[in-house]
Amino acid sequence: MFESLQENLSSALKTLRGRGTLTEANMRDGLRLVQQALLEADVSFPVVKQFMGRVTEQAIGETVLKSLNPSQQLVGIVHRELIELMGPVDNSLHIKPGVHVLMMCGLQGSGKTTTCGKLGRILKENGRKPMLVAADLQRPAAIEQLKVLGSQLGLAVYAEPGAKDPVTVCQNAVKQARQDGIDVVVLDTAGRLHIDQELMDQLTRIERRVEPQQVYLVVDAMTGQDAVNSAKAFNEAIELDGVILTKLDGDARGGAALSVKAVTGVPIKFIGTGEHLDALEEFHPDRMAGRILGMGDILSLVEQAQRKLDQNQMAEQEARLRQGEFTLEDFRQMMNQTKRLGPLNKVLGLIPGMGNLTSMIGDADAEGEMSRLGGMIDSMTPAERRSPSKIDQSRRRRIAAGAGVEAHEVNKLVKEFDAMADVMKRVSGMGMRGRMQAVQELSQKAMANPGGTLRKQKQGTGKRLTASERAALKKQREKELRRRKREDKKGRGK
Repeated sequence: MFESLQENLSSALKTLRGRGTLTEANMRDGLRLVQQALLEADVSFPVVKQFMGRVTEQAIGETVLKSLNPSQQLVGIVHRELIELMGPVDNSLHIKPGVHVLMMCGLQGSGKTTTCGKLGRILKENGRKPMLVAADLQRPAAIEQLKVLGSQLGLAVYAEPGAKDPVTVCQNAVKQARQDGIDVVVLDTAGRLHIDQELMDQLTRIERRVEPQQVYLVVDAMTGQDAVNSAKAFNEAIELDGVILTKLDGDARGGAALSVKAVTGVPIKFIGTGEHLDALEEFHPDRMAGRILGMGDILSLVEQAQRKLDQNQMAEQEARLRQGEFTLEDFRQMMNQTKRLGPLNKVLGLIPGMGNLTSMIGDADAEGEMSRLGGMIDSMTPAERRSPSKIDQSRRRRIAAGAGVEAHEVNKLVKEFDAMADVMKRVSGMGMRGRMQAVQELSQKAMANPGGTLRKQKQGTGKRLTASERAALKKQREKELRRRKREDKKGRGK
């Protein structure tokens, strides 16, 4: 999500770091790179112009230029202005007593029907009794698709096969909802391949006759400025209450997310972040700004963990940690839980300080490494998982043979786990946030030691390195990382 925008903004802001003093000239150079990054991300030109005007006004001032860390202060300015650009957003659905009607509209291919199902799932989880209404009579498969979604999610679906008038279908659905005790009706209206008068007239008739309390537009984020133009056109025809951006997980640029609110005045309410039916999230401008600037989004990760993970299993792990217990069996369970949150790169991208690590590994490498680790743990006996320090050389050879790896990889796992266990025990009383901090600490150690082993850090030893020594050490580590990547490629090619 926003990979190219993140990289370009990061490069622009890096040009200002490490300078003793920032002058107005080099500050303007950095700001030009920020502007270029936004334009390459397909952000609307008028939006970029207004945004850069506000940022420049704050950045080219005595307070910033004379501050102790002006580059960090500039990052703060950009962060605040990104939040202002995309917000504010009221994420509440404001469900009113009786039958509350939500009307969903959008072009064909935007993911509107699937989004109706995802929204219905959220409503059900929040204690509501929703009903999906198949009012898209233009696309033959739309009715059947909505029925399948309703069946998968356990939601009521209203449909009139063979019906010709979507307005009548919507009116009948609301009447049926009152009889069945439904409190929220989600109307899946027709779309077109492009905006035309017939589509707008149909939506206007539904709005006038059914009187929905809220109207949401579903747009494909990957279409960039076309998504923004669609939102503008729909809002001029029928007053929108919110926009739902779909396929944001595949949007490397991010122009639509940054432009929609500024161009239309309509807030983004939800974002689609994947194909699974639980991949619909509330849109929070502050969290999204953090993701764009590589700051992570720990709050969204905690919310996902609370929603998707086995809370009983987590509570049992927490209890063992508080007693000073953390075994390879616990580690295996944590890996399985992490997979439930989605692709590893997506999860790591939400953790502050992990942006660099996610760019170094691909999804296939990350998932493959987790499978290799799991295979080694599965090849151990229960006693070995509980006490990995007792695994001697002969046991390592046996475990390696069972997992299809080399013995030195088992040795590496045991050493890394030793350091991990120390971190996990130290944060055992901090709950989910503590676990996220533990992952962040482990990731920082991994980035500082690309050779692979998270060795225990001795307190109070080692001298402070000079700047030149740190630069040389960093160069050496990068060289070692490239060498190991080449070796891994050769090994996979055999």
